[in-house]
Amino acid sequence: MVKWHRLIISGILLATLGSVTGCTRSRSTAQPDSGPVTLTMYQVGTRPKHYQRLITRANKILVRRANAKLKITYIGWGNYSQKMAVINSSGAHYDLAKADNYSVNAQRGVYADLTKLLPKYAAKAYHQLDPAYVKGNTIDGKLYALPVNGNVYGTQVIAFNQRLVKKYGLDISHVHSYAALAPVLKAFHKKAPKTVAFAVGKGFKVESNFDYPLGNTLPFAVDVSAGGNHRKIVNQYDSPQMRANLQALHRYYLAGYVPRDATTSNTNFPINELNWFARQETVGPYDYGDLALNYAAGGTDRIVSKTITTPLKSVSQLQVFNWVVGRGSKHQALAVKVLGLLQTDRALLNGLVWGQSGVDYHKTGTNTISLTAQYSSQNQMAPWMTGNNANLYTTDQVTTKMLKHRDQTIKQAVSSPLLGFTPDTSAVKTEIAAIQTIMDQYIDGLNTGTSAPLRTIQQMDAALQRAGYAKVQRLLQQQYTDYLAKQA
Repeated sequence: MVKWHRLIISGILLATLGSVTGCTRSRSTAQPDSGPVTLTMYQVGTRPKHYQRLITRANKILVRRANAKLKITYIGWGNYSQKMAVINSSGAHYDLAKADNYSVNAQRGVYADLTKLLPKYAAKAYHQLDPAYVKGNTIDGKLYALPVNGNVYGTQVIAFNQRLVKKYGLDISHVHSYAALAPVLKAFHKKAPKTVAFAVGKGFKVESNFDYPLGNTLPFAVDVSAGGNHRKIVNQYDSPQMRANLQALHRYYLAGYVPRDATTSNTNFPINELNWFARQETVGPYDYGDLALNYAAGGTDRIVSKTITTPLKSVSQLQVFNWVVGRGSKHQALAVKVLGLLQTDRALLNGLVWGQSGVDYHKTGTNTISLTAQYSSQNQMAPWMTGNNANLYTTDQVTTKMLKHRDQTIKQAVSSPLLGFTPDTSAVKTEIAAIQTIMDQYIDGLNTGTSAPLRTIQQMDAALQRAGYAKVQRLLQQQYTDYLAKQA
């Protein structure tokens, strides 16, 4: 689910740099007869309201099964990339984290090599992964992450606050693209000018049917649309469809539909509240249509979505949530073991995601539950960013038909042509670093609609060329061409 704000989060934790770096050092290696080892973990998003209850119960299980405990530091979505970049570059030690800019950082040696550790210390979790996850996360023949097995394919949707749709009698049936949002956003803004029409903020990404060999923060992409050139690596910001979408966002910004401080704001728009009208979300097979969005919103008729991109098994989707072990961790094997338990221990995983049995939910079958009135997604951890969704209980609202459809669509999902392509960027590390710095200057302004697209892209492209963009593009294209030739 969600890419930018990722539903099932409420509020943003504005962790200061001091508080982040101050708890990064792992304990020294523990002896077998010593007390539990406390592993440090960095997680993106908002700390659950019931965090202390969740982690206390979870640590009891982890102590019993691995002689370990977790201490989780939450960093807001708008700050995570920047804070983790500082942590990684400083050499500070941490044990576990949500991967950031996975492909690039894996090649930089930021993360521990888990190729041998996963089959040894998290064998069950490793073998439960959809094979596409392994293929999509292998870098130069090595695996640096344990992906959360869940929405192996995804599609972008515009999710609407159904309560506001009904309240103002709005027609959303025509929405199939960013541009098609214009009439309904205009109508809503006129009727409720004080409520944000389109919830966009720092870190938001406009989607235009591309997949990315080096992640969506860098200007290298392959057009995966039905009529696109699947064999060419391009700058997505130079494509007609991306420019059209960015121009639509810019028009919405100028009209006041997008928050004025979108490029810098960490203002949160909880999915269960009425302070927003439309938002972008990523949904996949384990979301069962709009069911997961409605869970997050705390009702059964609060969210309705419209698809704007092609469902795809993409590199970006397969890397949407990767758990990694810090290269400097003194407890790498133990960290991998704990990751494995998070994925496979049903009591541990479901306790973090659904809460406490008898309080937040009641068991209705071996793997089915009914939620109580006390359940709230804001109290628990989000499933897509915790553990293997196949090991989660399903609510009574998930029917046998839904489960069959889930499994069928996973098998039928189209794979990106980039799947399995792992470029070697060792010869252009300096250029990529310079390109990333330039993108950091422009990317939020473009994607939130704050900057005028055509003029900004022209300036950005000039800076990219000076930074060595052409050299990197040629290298990637040659490697990609060679890769495609081997697949033929």
